Amino acid sequence: MTSTLAPIRFDVPRTALGRWLHGGRRLVAAPDFASFAGDDWSLRIMDDVAATTLHAKQGRTISHWSLEKADGRILNLFLKRHYVLPRWQGLLAALLPRRTFSPGLAEWEHLCWARDHGLPVARPVAAGEFLGPWGKLQSFLAVEELTGMLPLHEAIPHALAVLSPEAFARWKRGLVAELARLARELHRRSTFHKDLYLCHFYLPRADCEAVPPSFEGRTVMIDFHRLARHRLARLWFQVKDLAQLLFSTDGVPGLTARDRLRFWKLYRAGDWEPAAPPRSWVRAAVARKWKLYHRHNQKLQRERTP
Repeated sequence: MTSTLAPIRFDVPRTALGRWLHGGRRLVAAPDFASFAGDDWSLRIMDDVAATTLHAKQGRTISHWSLEKADGRILNLFLKRHYVLPRWQGLLAALLPRRTFSPGLAEWEHLCWARDHGLPVARPVAAGEFLGPWGKLQSFLAVEELTGMLPLHEAIPHALAVLSPEAFARWKRGLVAELARLARELHRRSTFHKDLYLCHFYLPRADCEAVPPSFEGRTVMIDFHRLARHRLARLWFQVKDLAQLLFSTDGVPGLTARDRLRFWKLYRAGDWEPAAPPRSWVRAAVARKWKLYHRHNQKLQRERTP
């Protein structure tokens, strides 16, 4: 997957041996980023303490990063930093510098691909990878914060609480139709999110307190680090995506079996699936996968219970 939004800048030795011994870097950024972060941002971004860490796990962090321009304008970002990546990825980065093997640059390309194909996503602002000697590899991704927006597992209960029953029913119909459209737009290209949970869809808070004229383009998707195209194994990943989405609706106030059925009918509408198996087969496979997720989640909860 490639991006048409901005070119990646290369600063690496010409030979694979030179890259293995001395390293290098690849960077990409939106045109306005340096005016907020400073011209030396690439030297500081992996260690900038101004970014407040929200989550840290296994050599990677997710931080909130607020940048202020001289004229007072503020750019709020989420910054993903990967400090320790497998050496084999560093080896491949040294051997094939035009290919992407780091998660930061990979997610940038995925976000740009989604944006180029009309899918609403959080704006990618900067990304890069730093290749050190002997295959040491680090990467980062900065995306603009979705200010004033709620993840759907919070947006749906909020709408249930503030809208009348009639308005909430109309609101749900519009939202379900948009979720079906977004999933269909991905899957008809044999492209799969692999983390298709409600918490990875965001909606403006204002659109949860009134019924918008349309949900199209307003429901934003995030977390594209696992996005990939699978033509041969498309049915496996299609089932997995749909089962993840179904599983994430469990226990969300306001959602019913009728809403799930409506999603299914809208998702399967039209003749867009090449050589599609019987719909009953796919639906049964999704249900089985959902039950596996459900049992696994229950097992984890039992293990966490003292």
